[in-house]
Amino acid sequence: MEVGKSSITMTISKVLPNGQPTLPHPSEWQNGGVYSDCCTTRERRGIPSNSISSSGLGPAIRVEGDYRHAYVGSLVARELFPNTHFFIDNALAGHHRGLYDDDELRVLMKESVPPDVTITPISTNLSLPRLEKPSDVHHLIRMLYSCLVDADYLDTEAFIMPEQSEARGGKSSMKELLSRLENYLSKLKKGSPDTEVNRIRNYVQDQCRKKSGGEVDFYSLTVPTGGGKTLSSVLWALRHAVENNLQRIVIAIPYTSIIAQTASVLRGIFGTKNVLEHHSNINYDDTCDNELAQRQKLASENWNYPVVVTTNVQLFESLFSNRPSDCRKLHNIAKSVLILDEAQMLPTGFLQPIVDTLDTLKRIFGTSVLFTTASQPVLTGKIEGTNFRAAFQALPSLHEIIPAEARLHDKLRRTAIEFDETPQHYDDVARSLSHHQRVLCIVNTRRDAKEIFERLPKEGITLHLSRMMCPRHVRETLEELKTALVADGDTVIRVVATQLIEAGVDIDFPVVFRQEAGLDSVLQAAGRCNREGKRMTATTYVFSLQGEHPLPRGFITQTNNARLGMGQNHDWLAPEAMTAYFNQLYSRINDFDKPKVKDLLYTSSMQFETAARAFRLIDDTTTSVVVNWKDSMNLIDRLKQQGVNYTLMKQLSQYSVNIRDNDMKLLREAGALEEIIEGVYVISDSAYYKNDVGLVTTNHWMEETYII
Repeated sequence: MEVGKSSITMTISKVLPNGQPTLPHPSEWQNGGVYSDCCTTRERRGIPSNSISSSGLGPAIRVEGDYRHAYVGSLVARELFPNTHFFIDNALAGHHRGLYDDDELRVLMKESVPPDVTITPISTNLSLPRLEKPSDVHHLIRMLYSCLVDADYLDTEAFIMPEQSEARGGKSSMKELLSRLENYLSKLKKGSPDTEVNRIRNYVQDQCRKKSGGEVDFYSLTVPTGGGKTLSSVLWALRHAVENNLQRIVIAIPYTSIIAQTASVLRGIFGTKNVLEHHSNINYDDTCDNELAQRQKLASENWNYPVVVTTNVQLFESLFSNRPSDCRKLHNIAKSVLILDEAQMLPTGFLQPIVDTLDTLKRIFGTSVLFTTASQPVLTGKIEGTNFRAAFQALPSLHEIIPAEARLHDKLRRTAIEFDETPQHYDDVARSLSHHQRVLCIVNTRRDAKEIFERLPKEGITLHLSRMMCPRHVRETLEELKTALVADGDTVIRVVATQLIEAGVDIDFPVVFRQEAGLDSVLQAAGRCNREGKRMTATTYVFSLQGEHPLPRGFITQTNNARLGMGQNHDWLAPEAMTAYFNQLYSRINDFDKPKVKDLLYTSSMQFETAARAFRLIDDTTTSVVVNWKDSMNLIDRLKQQGVNYTLMKQLSQYSVNIRDNDMKLLREAGALEEIIEGVYVISDSAYYKNDVGLVTTNHWMEETYII
């Protein structure tokens, strides 16, 4: 077997803080051969890419017996590195199919080195970073796997498609982006009125400049809603990256609605060629610039972009994945700045593996982490729940950028919060909303949003927002709302929404109603009330719908009980109240490691594939259906004619709604649901989709998903 040269050493050198590669350069493997890459080597033998069979040879060449090759690298590594091959066995064996569970890998490792492979001893040792905790090991293996997979793809691409390979280049440095941001902020400051809110935003930016010079570590930016934390956090991250020679910024956000807004702002500052927006709803072909679309598609594969804006789901599920396509990006998180926006949304059932992962990223891979929020969760010290065996040690320290004595929650206090525990009915809430000319009401479930909306008088602009509306419908409704809010102040504007509008959406109402929930959700809703501080008085009312039904079981009830357990004697906007709330919440949690990552991966018998299946932030038991709205049926006709392709499926995702099994059953029984091709469901009857509330069914409504 011959060896195709690859980019692996260069790629691995990006991962570790000291910049030293941990594997020998492929040139040292010549004439002995560790393993033969199936794509690179075949192409160099002159076999076109479209004529390669699953055996790795041309289709005319018949191969008898076992034609697999990936495991051979593991067998040779065992001979070359008898003391350290454990760290690269799985990556080599699984670099096409995915990382194995330990029992499957052990079976592979019982194979013999094929007779056509000769092993020549090499002088280079396999040097490894110091591993301090059991949780470090699986991430090191996965990072090396990421390096190998990405180098494999890039090397093959450079040979087969050199023009595509060249399209990956031409991005700006952190210094260049910092200069652009400083210029933008300077112009913004000159053009803004001298108000109290703008003075506070400038103060936050100044603190981010002053506190950006620290070493790689954990930091927090706790700023009340409206304090300008988004741009301030990016300012801190860029300055910190320049100071510590870090290579990119990755911003992870829980909601796609916030991602689109954040990415749009950053593209306006840094240019579209420097900001990658990566989530399930993005379709890169929507841009009219074909070259840019190609660049961003390529960048979404490995995150080799200066600024990446993505979802919590994409980030953390990739960090626990075993698949090549998911893991390929991971080595580009190393030596970067990771911003976790709306940090209070980190799911409690996954808190231990997430915190452990962040700790490993910082210590082993030189990644700084910045938590940004108006409602900072408790992430340091010992975290204990109802089960003492589930207690775990969180982060060792967390450096807050804004001094406590700044008391921003007092300076940005723009609304009072009033709680009313009296059980109310839908009619009661609708009647209360009708007394206000401009009002926002946020509830916990899709059903509640629809019921209250339908009881409101239809005057002025009355809007409903929930995930019973397809993504494009939600986006257009939000744009309609934002336009209306800055128009004539005499227009009646009443909105009933689920929590999709609660965090990060830049809207401002004089009055907000919020159904009872956890304190973090209440404060997020309050952040939509008098956001710009233009009114002397404003109120956020927290109400109960217990007159209609109890709160849904599970997390909503858990968080609401944590708030109730605090008692009433609190300044709800103060950081101390948020600390008390999260301590109350954690005391109600039975398990901080729901997927059992500790059992699966903090061991010498690591179960990578099983852990990847278990680590799902959204326990999604829904099915996506395409609804009949605007031009969605034209896209369905194209799908029937052309079959499945990336661009078409991304377009259709903008007209899809996720529904539960019971609703699927009822829609089937009504003859409303059609499976046009395997796995693609359509409700073509327009009567099932309304311009005001979205998809309607005859069954109960689903609870709104918290993390998108």
